[in-house]
Amino acid sequence: MMDILLVEDDAVFAAMLARSLQRRGHAVRHAANVAAALQEVASAPQAIILDLNLDGDSGLRLLPQLLAAAPQARLLVLTGYASIATAVEAVKLGAVNYLAKPAGADEILAALGTVAADPERALPAAPMSLKRVSWEHLQRVLAEHDGNVSATARALNMHRRSVQRMLAKRPVRD
Repeated sequence: MMDILLVEDDAVFAAMLARSLQRRGHAVRHAANVAAALQEVASAPQAIILDLNLDGDSGLRLLPQLLAAAPQARLLVLTGYASIATAVEAVKLGAVNYLAKPAGADEILAALGTVAADPERALPAAPMSLKRVSWEHLQRVLAEHDGNVSATARALNMHRRSVQRMLAKRPVRD
């Protein structure tokens, strides 16, 4: 049994995931925003599941604060806006794993339990689609500009509103 802190702004998803984890014998506390997460982490959870997009706030900015408050915790980033750039940043900041939504409770628990990388993991059957490559590039440039949409638009020689529209869309899944 693990004591898990779930930092997720989507109340319906959080309730469903918490119920699923509780059925598997884990204690789950939920924080819907940055302030609540910082308050809840004081009780030293064993695991933290962190959403990357917290109602406009970046989970990447919150990640180091959570690990500083609970250094023994295994932190998993779970996001509907997965990209290679954010996955790399999350791991650099101390996350033990990174999953794209939708992910089930068993997959989440397996990711939290993973201690080492798996060199036997199968490679993708096909290369990324052009839409996915575009999404990944946009996310990388956005990360290089610390999440600043205007600076990203200038770097890509695009209009700021075009970049905002692209960011508002869900990433393409391959």
